[in-house]
Amino acid sequence: MLYFLCLILFCVGLYGVLRKRNLVKMIIGLGIMEYAMNLFFVLLGYRFDGRAPIYAKDQEILNMVDPLPQALVLTSIVIGLGVTALVISIAVRIYEKYGTFDITKIKRLKG
Repeated sequence: MLYFLCLILFCVGLYGVLRKRNLVKMIIGLGIMEYAMNLFFVLLGYRFDGRAPIYAKDQEILNMVDPLPQALVLTSIVIGLGVTALVISIAVRIYEKYGTFDITKIKRLKG
């Protein structure tokens, strides 16, 4: 069920990227897609009633949460922040040049 909710969240972001004509809405859709993928990866490593992956002497290693997806998501968050900053800076430059965020008007200006 949780994986299906991740899919729905990803589809909402995909709708925002593909169907909206405003650059700001497209950037928000891209962020939603990124958050959906991060949530999906965290859910892959999650275990119900799991414990932290910390090893100690004289302890059984049972039902530990997988730390690898968590590390990948942390890396993905940093990369996503850089990509989002780059896309926002490009959108600001486009707004400074054309005076609009609407991509249909930007296509018509051609200059």
